[in-house]
Amino acid sequence: MAKRKSYPEEFKRDAVDLVRSSPDRSLTDIGQGLGIHLETLRKWVREARTRVRAADSGGDAGVTPDAREELRRLRRENARLKEDNEILRKAAAYFARETTR
Repeated sequence: MAKRKSYPEEFKRDAVDLVRSSPDRSLTDIGQGLGIHLETLRKWVREARTRVRAADSGGDAGVTPDAREELRRLRRENARLKEDNEILRKAAAYFARETTR
């Protein structure tokens, strides 16, 4: 039986970010490029979606349906903006390294 690989959380987040920012590429292609199995990458993407859904539904007791929907929308937007900021931060760091060479 093969030994399971353990990947750092940052690598997992980066892989999921790559999937989300590359809608024209297949999971298989991205997985091969990163050197990870397709099902491993698919699991990470599914878990990330589950986390976003959990953030959408948390702590809404006693809130009107309209307010609950607005809260869900804002939580989704907040999660997306955090991901976008992380991608931009990494891109800025990359370009800063490239310009100092």
